[in-house]
This record gives sequence, C-alpha cells and structure tokens, in this order.
Amino acid sequence: MHPFNDAVEQYERDGFAIFRNVIDADLLAEADQHVKWLTGRYPDLRPEHFHHPLMRDDAFWVRLVSDERLLDIAQLFLGPDIALFTAHYICKPPLDGQPVLWHQDGAYWKLAPMDALTLWLAVDKTTPENGCLQMIPGSHRIPLEDPQLRTDTPNMLFSSASESLVQQWIDTAEVVEIELNPGDVSIHHPNILHCSAPNTSPTRRCGLDMGFIRTSTSITNEGLYLDPILMRGAAVAGVNNYRAWPMFDEANTIPFKGHEQWNDRATLRNMYGSFQSGADTETPIATTHRMIERLKQGTVKN
Repeated sequence: MHPFNDAVEQYERDGFAIFRNVIDADLLAEADQHVKWLTGRYPDLRPEHFHHPLMRDDAFWVRLVSDERLLDIAQLFLGPDIALFTAHYICKPPLDGQPVLWHQDGAYWKLAPMDALTLWLAVDKTTPENGCLQMIPGSHRIPLEDPQLRTDTPNMLFSSASESLVQQWIDTAEVVEIELNPGDVSIHHPNILHCSAPNTSPTRRCGLDMGFIRTSTSITNEGLYLDPILMRGAAVAGVNNYRAWPMFDEANTIPFKGHEQWNDRATLRNMYGSFQSGADTETPIATTHRMIERLKQGTVKN
C-alpha cells in the first residue's frame, strides 16, 4: 500500500492520491458478481447508474463500503468519526460506455461544511483506452461552481463544469490519467476538476465511487441522497439521521464470505448510533430513477 504519509502529502499538493493493492482478489470477485447480479436485477438501468439507493437493503454493498481497509484510508483524511453518504458503481460497458464530463464532485453535494472525500475502488483494470479517471492537479484549490446542464452529448451526469474554467486549467496544468489495477484505490478532493472518457474498448471498466464525510458534516440534499450510514466512530447529535445497516437477506443481495455472521455485525454497529430515520416512501429503484431524472433536469442540488 502507498505509504500513508506520502499519500497525505500528495493529496494536499495535488488534490488526489493513489493507494495500491488495497482490496484482495476474493472480495473483488464478489464485487464483480454483485455488479452482474445488479445488472440482471435492474435491466432497465445502464450500469453507469447503479446509484446508492439500491444499497438500502443490500448487505453485501454495505459490507463492501465498510471494509476496514477503505475506512482506514477515509479516516486518514477525515478523522475517526466517519459516515458514508453516497456509493455508486460506475460500470462502463465495452464499446459504448458513457463518459463523465469535467466536473467537481462537491458541486453536486449540499454539505455543511464540505468535509468530504471521494474514494474510488477499481473493480476492473482502468486504462486510458477504457475510460479511466483524469485529474487536473492543483485544481482542488478553486471554489466550487454550479455544474452546467449538458444534453448535447451523451454523458453520465448530464452536466459539466464550465468549459472556460476547464480550458483555463488544461492550458496551464498537466492532465493526469489515473491508471489502476483491480483492488487499487484512488482518492480525490471535492473541488478537484476531473473526468473520464467514454469506453470504446472491448473491455469493461467498473469501479465503485464512495463519498465519505465527517459525522460533524450536515447533509442537506433532502430527498436526493439515501440517509447516510454511520461507518466508524460516533454520530454527532442533531446533525444527521443514520440509516440502520441492513440485515442479510438472500432476496436483496448476493451471498458473500461471512454473510452467516453479518447480522451480528450489523446489529452491533446499529447499537452505536445508526437508526432508520423514517419509513421509506418509495422503492430503491424508484428513488434511483428520480435521481437520474433530476440529474437530467439540472436540479441535482435542489
């Protein structure tokens, strides 16, 4: 694994960093199986849009995002009290995988304060040919700007950062392509300009994008994000409501290593501040479709 002190230095300087060989092959195989299971379960969704509402009752998804190796990385930058507020498989199929245009993650989030970090776990090998992430080092120092609606070209977010802003940075800074092997993790700052190209190659490019916050950060995107899930440490009274970790149920997830003991682990975690904030008024797939429609309309921050 990338030495932690080097990663902190790189993150502060460039706005991103890479950790190698974080997740083992067995867990990656389960993640691959999970993506295929989601593809069969939700055939009307493009695999770039396996958004976090689908994890509401999905024990494997929560098992994956709560892996101690991922939380150790998040804690390095956010401290010991951590919640997850979004998790999203971005799975670009061969030959027609959609691009993600230049953007800042924080431009889509209403967080106060913006104490957040994106972790990106490579499920597949990611290369320039199949649409790997691209970062502009140093652009994390610029303020957040509202994204501009973009429907003139197919793209996953239906929007992008200002073209003039992006061009200004491209003219003065080198664009870095983030090539990863399966199990590698990249992290990036909420303000950094980044994108990924379409996948026109014959190989799939799949990764899991995760957003972590300090539990002192308030989420105000009502109705857009799932209730955050407490991952490590303690909640802060009066800040966020936390969804209970789901129990293992074969109807809502895949079998995975340790699933026999999962319910005991989830019950214990739920004793330390997680709770259901209220009855769900729609199904996970309905919430996902609503999110996609809001993205298309450019109302994601409302």
